[in-house]
Amino acid sequence: MKIKRIAGALGAEIMGLDLTQSLSSDLTKEIREVFLKNSVIFLRNQSLTSQQFMNFATAMGEPIQYPFVKGFDDFPQIIEVKKLEHEKVNFGGVWHSDTTYLKKPPMGSMLLSKEIPPFGGDTLFACQYAAYESLSDTMQRLLEGLQGVNSSAKADVSKTREDRIKSDGNQSLPKSFSSSHPVVRTHPETARKALFINTAHTTGIEGLTDKESASLLSFLFQHQVKPEFTCRWAWQPDALAFWDNRCAQHNPINDYHGFRRVLHRITLQGDKPV
Repeated sequence: MKIKRIAGALGAEIMGLDLTQSLSSDLTKEIREVFLKNSVIFLRNQSLTSQQFMNFATAMGEPIQYPFVKGFDDFPQIIEVKKLEHEKVNFGGVWHSDTTYLKKPPMGSMLLSKEIPPFGGDTLFACQYAAYESLSDTMQRLLEGLQGVNSSAKADVSKTREDRIKSDGNQSLPKSFSSSHPVVRTHPETARKALFINTAHTTGIEGLTDKESASLLSFLFQHQVKPEFTCRWAWQPDALAFWDNRCAQHNPINDYHGFRRVLHRITLQGDKPV
């Protein structure tokens, strides 16, 4: 197994690993160490069945079901993330951390590419450790103890789910979710602090007026995705990305209109942010 970093802030490609084969406990531990160190890992040439994809996810964490889109009948924890040729809006097409409107947001998420457009469709990732650590000491102290309010109904991201909910939606769940989490969370495994607000789901800050929240969040939303905090992944068929939702955001780029893009996704159980 070889490791190649792809950017300064986060991101590493793992080479020489075949996920169609079972992983030893030592290799599983090594992969998780690379994951925790780099916040997002990438693997190419992984032609996996749904069972093999699930096996890898189970080795890394506890697969759970996504709230709004039904999974496969045989593998309800696997959903299709897709944009069809006639569609204009891509799923989750804004900067975000996954489902921070839940009481226990995911530990991480995985995507496995199945159909890739001839150009475009890359995914950006942003390191929230770096975003927090680059703030002034005064701003860090200001943010300590603040709670961000997160909602699944914020318009910027809810409209990106509309096509998938129409075709594959889970009608048995509530129409919206809401939860409050620390603006700055401490990672439960690395003990590092990271910003934990995002433009897709965070609607305000408890204890502040709407104007105060809007001003502070506007600054943080722009700050946390500065180019120097990011990496960019160009997809190929049978590529896999696995990111740490506790300290990394992502943004799929919508620049391939008229072409089909299909990936399979697994979400992993997280804990209550502190």
